Amino acid sequence: MKESGADPTETVIPFPNEDDSLDRTGQTILGLLQRAAGAAEKNSQHAMGIAHKLSLELRAAEDHIKKLETDLRHYKDRSDRAEGWLRQISLQIEKRFFASTEPQGVQEPARPSGPDDYAPRKSDRRRT
Repeated sequence: MKESGADPTETVIPFPNEDDSLDRTGQTILGLLQRAAGAAEKNSQHAMGIAHKLSLELRAAEDHIKKLETDLRHYKDRSDRAEGWLRQISLQIEKRFFASTEPQGVQEPARPSGPDDYAPRKSDRRRT
């Protein structure tokens, strides 16, 4: 119902009859819907807050993983370089210190090494 001469956007809503149980039921349902909407909004905001927090933590973890991967590549490269140097040093040691002074082909057979080469036998200790 619109009154003549009143603002055209204003709508008149009739006041519900207190004796009408249908109106009370409708009002109760609308109140419950408003409470449910408020609770849903509150839950939604809480879920969004948690999602945002987890998103930030995930981003921080991804950044940390990238840094660790970079460090891993760095130390892998250093390890590879160190192994190369150790190979080169080992070859130089073998060449300088273990090269035979005898002509090639007349080398002494290699002597197996064992614990006896480094520690005297028990029977040898008793004699001294």
